[in-house]
Amino acid sequence: MLPRLPRPRLVEMLRAMLVIRRFEEALIKLAAETPVGHFHVYIGQEATGVAALSLMRDGDTAFTTHRNHGHLLARGADPGRMLAEILGKATGYNRGKGGTLHIASKELGFPMTSASVGGCIPIAAGSAFAFQRRKVPQVSVCLIGDGALEEGVFHESINMAALGKLPVIFLIENNSLEALGQKANEYPSSTLAAVELTSLAKPYGVPARVVDGTDCAAVYGAMRTAVQRARRGQGPSFVEARTVRWPGSRPLWPQLVTGATDVEYAWDRSRIPAPHASWFGEQDPVLCYARELVAANVASKEDVRNLDADVQRSIATAVEFAKQSPYPPVDQAYEDVFAGVSAR
Repeated sequence: MLPRLPRPRLVEMLRAMLVIRRFEEALIKLAAETPVGHFHVYIGQEATGVAALSLMRDGDTAFTTHRNHGHLLARGADPGRMLAEILGKATGYNRGKGGTLHIASKELGFPMTSASVGGCIPIAAGSAFAFQRRKVPQVSVCLIGDGALEEGVFHESINMAALGKLPVIFLIENNSLEALGQKANEYPSSTLAAVELTSLAKPYGVPARVVDGTDCAAVYGAMRTAVQRARRGQGPSFVEARTVRWPGSRPLWPQLVTGATDVEYAWDRSRIPAPHASWFGEQDPVLCYARELVAANVASKEDVRNLDADVQRSIATAVEFAKQSPYPPVDQAYEDVFAGVSAR
């Protein structure tokens, strides 16, 4: 099923998913020739981020993790400035000082990114507390992986959010299905003994839902309900979006083990390489969504091809922008690093 939205918005969601996919594929190729440090990609989770964050308004905040590229791009971040930041260039969102793990953009609603597991949880709750005290209808979205739920700060934060009916949504992106280290699917997370992650929210009286993270309509519906509750002052929500981890994210460093995505796979399964038939045929959220658009006559195959070609051109331009951008001057090394610390 597709979200009940006008056709232009449905097509725009596909564009956003394709931007994320082509950005991450380009970054993996770029990292092979340019040192970028350790990085994580959002491939395989595009439907979750795009559907969820499309419900944000100006003034809302989102707090994300080391797997942050897709979230920022879903909110309209410029791919060229993103790549420039990852390469440590002066034209990046944070003048090259945030890098891949700590990109922030106030204008897009991302005051900070924390690469520490669970680091963004109390800050997201604090942002919601500020909204409530200021009596403004904004919401705070806490974007974390299933591994962050093992941190004590999660329980402290959701408890405080429940007690104060804070407008915060805990969106858990559980990409541990079929992940290495998981006990043969005995439970949905590779890091927790809890049989169901939603059981961690229920003791606090927080509504909890599980959705298929590759199903754009399911994510959109669950998040819309959560956002509406938060804006009405009814308190926090817990949404778990489950996805199968992309094979290229299983090695220590992301690798294009499945090759660059071919949008033709969405409607021509005979083209899908046998080793990755399950991934491209059933688990890839971008292809699943494109397949739905074509089946529902919302977009034609040619529309999807043209859209993808346009996105690929824009990402190629972004890569060149980042590569040609200058590094920050050495005498600015201490600027904008810590409040109150000036350059020497």
